[in-house]
Amino acid sequence: MKDLKPIDYGIFAELVKNPRLSDRQLAKILKISQPTVTRRRGELEKKGLLDYTAILDIRKLGFEILAITFGKLKSEEPNDKEVEPSEDFLSRHPEMVLVSSGRGLNYDRVVLSVHRSYSDFSQFTTELRQQWGKYLVDPESFIISLQSDKILRDFTLKHLAKAISTRKKNPETLAKSARARKTTKTNTHLGLPTSS
Repeated sequence: MKDLKPIDYGIFAELVKNPRLSDRQLAKILKISQPTVTRRRGELEKKGLLDYTAILDIRKLGFEILAITFGKLKSEEPNDKEVEPSEDFLSRHPEMVLVSSGRGLNYDRVVLSVHRSYSDFSQFTTELRQQWGKYLVDPESFIISLQSDKILRDFTLKHLAKAISTRKKNPETLAKSARARKTTKTNTHLGLPTSS
């Protein structure tokens, strides 16, 4: 985002580590004034770049499976009338934490979901095939046992804090972003296609 400042990345990183931090605590950690933190945090919230939610330990809540389900859309896309039931499907399946299009492994759709048991997961995939079988080539899933003792890194976004704080401190990354924005503006102004 073009109007993000290095301090914004600092705010993001610290709030990912501990979302309960007050503006005063953030200011102390980031070594800036509290009014600056309050102003920047308010702007980030207003732009929708900063939202607050609890990150739960899904294993301790009884979820045993994390599933990554891949699918490939058949040639015919669903029309608006057929998409309405998908809204209902999404509302009935809050265990779907991400549903998106994408590219890779010869698939163009992905669902990330959590399940209390294998039978819960099996029922979910049955409903998914019934609802979307007309549009998807056989969906396939990669299943992760959340009860495994071989999990090297828990499912949390806290690890992202390091990547965010690295970005704020790396002037080369910031300079590259500035050059890319300038090039994009120039290309757009000249009517040239922009790279994504």
